[in-house]
Amino acid sequence: MSSAAEEQATISIPSLLFVTVVIFFTYRWWTSSSTGTGTSSSGRNNGLRFTAAQVEQVSAMFPQLNRRDIMWDLHRNRGSVPATTERILTGRGLESAPPSFQPPITFTTTSATTTSTSSTPKKPEVDLITRYNLQSKISDKGKEKEEPAPSPGWQTDKAERQKMLQRRREEMILAARRKMQKQDATQSAPS
Repeated sequence: MSSAAEEQATISIPSLLFVTVVIFFTYRWWTSSSTGTGTSSSGRNNGLRFTAAQVEQVSAMFPQLNRRDIMWDLHRNRGSVPATTERILTGRGLESAPPSFQPPITFTTTSATTTSTSSTPKKPEVDLITRYNLQSKISDKGKEKEEPAPSPGWQTDKAERQKMLQRRREEMILAARRKMQKQDATQSAPS
């Protein structure tokens, strides 16, 4: 009877190693699956290999491209913005995204909301007369005051060149104003 008790109580080293390895892999599988389910249930990444910032970056550089195609190329490149821009700049273009590729809606709507929010607090438009302080060039009745013509040719003095270029800019603005006044007068005359 003592030999049967000794056989049952004896555990071999290989069986002990086998049990330890099984416990280790079971524990590792259990901990990795619980953290994996937490991130996939939150839907934070959904298997995509790019972020909204990367899509915005490429879209800002190449606004003529389809955002869905940009997302598809970033997904294929594992989020590499330089690889996507290199593909575009070399003239290879981007492949069209397959119908099975469905990026989250948040990636496509973020650009529309950011452009609408950034364009909302606009400053009131200022006309060129006010912007360049040309009120002194226009009389109270809306007519332009006559000024002597600037000397022709390129000046050697930097300050003189600056004044000449400023006068030319003012003349261009005032000429455009005269043209607009003529258009307004012709449109209002027939009616």
